[in-house]
Amino acid sequence: MVVLAGFLGSGKTTLLNHLLHRSGGSRIGAVVNDFGAVEIDAMAVAGALGDSTVSLGNGCLCCAVDASELDEYLERLARPSAGIDVVVIEASGLAEPQELVRMVLASELPDIVYGGLVEVVDAAEFDETRAAHPGVDRHLALADLVVVNKIDRVDDPEPVLKTVRSLVDRAAVVPATHGRIDPEFLFDCRPSEERIGQLSFDDLHREEDEDGRHTQHLHAGYDTLSFVSEQPLDPRRLIAFLDSRPAGLYRIKGYVDFGPYDTRNRYAVHAVGRFLRFYPEPWPAGAARATQLVLIGTGLDTGALRAELEGCLSDGAPHTDDEAGMWGVLRYVQEAEDPAA
Repeated sequence: MVVLAGFLGSGKTTLLNHLLHRSGGSRIGAVVNDFGAVEIDAMAVAGALGDSTVSLGNGCLCCAVDASELDEYLERLARPSAGIDVVVIEASGLAEPQELVRMVLASELPDIVYGGLVEVVDAAEFDETRAAHPGVDRHLALADLVVVNKIDRVDDPEPVLKTVRSLVDRAAVVPATHGRIDPEFLFDCRPSEERIGQLSFDDLHREEDEDGRHTQHLHAGYDTLSFVSEQPLDPRRLIAFLDSRPAGLYRIKGYVDFGPYDTRNRYAVHAVGRFLRFYPEPWPAGAARATQLVLIGTGLDTGALRAELEGCLSDGAPHTDDEAGMWGVLRYVQEAEDPAA
């Protein structure tokens, strides 16, 4: 579950619409916080169910709610019958994002997993917004990923990007036009072929893509590194690598094999900007034990990153008696943070 925030007019709804239309086959549940009405470009195609709920063609469920109703709607979206893959909460332009994040983290719903805070910035109005609303700096400091939107409206976006990077705490900073970012920065996209018999927004855009009007993939301008190893990784070395990852590395996803440190589980890893979380899960029966990671970013030295990951490989020593070896990893396991949740 991702929280999408940003000041009024920054382009949050545009970015949300983009994710809904280009979800890569994933079903998105969108919760719009503190809005009197939901205005989504696709509503005319999908149809509305009441004033606050719309059912979209790719299985999305969008709800306009205030904060007191949030848990109720999250519970509805988390039901297996809803078939939702990821939930995006669009915060009001005047909301305090940390309060919304705190509510999500306090949720007792076992199927709701927090996936990071995305702040959207209007490049053309950034200086004026900061002057009128100093709290914007604090919001950026909390973000895991910052989308500097509307860069097409400024002659030189570099000063804005430089200022934003100086205000964030290791968050990834992604320039964008019309809110168009690669959904893979935020969540794993499922192939639309998995949705047998269901028409999605991706299907509606396929003809347009085939006509050649939008053939360039969003991720074409970014660097991608795939890393696979049958040799387990050392948890201390991997955490050292993750703690020092470059600012241009926006997204890390995949599975990690820690070998003798935990022979029962593999660890799914999800990182968006500075946000990092591990999810231990039992090895599937008959699955080959290997680490499989995908890293996405811009301006990356993929050769150097690969060398660093190879430096994280375990030397094969039986460290099963090293109780502290996994402590760094367990700091980023949600259950370890709040055992009562």
